Amino acid sequence: MNTANPQLEGLYLAIAAINRLMVEKGLLSHAEIQDVLQTVECDVLTDDKQLNVSSSHQKAVAFPIRLLLLANEADEQGTKFCFDDLAREIGRRT
Repeated sequence: MNTANPQLEGLYLAIAAINRLMVEKGLLSHAEIQDVLQTVECDVLTDDKQLNVSSSHQKAVAFPIRLLLLANEADEQGTKFCFDDLAREIGRRT
């Protein structure tokens, strides 16, 4: 991630922590979080209204969703993660 966006990095990690807390409190399961994030990711990448937006723009919009998906997966497996590791994994998978 561009070093000009540390606020966004912090926001993504905060949302991941909130997701983890909701699982710990039994409000949602990892599977429910994964399902909703995958639905949103699919919506972003297949949105017909985005015809005037480039593919790279759509991928940029999908980045935080993908990061939260990976954070959810890591938490479910009991794996510690940091932003840099998650961002690198997104790059590997796309």
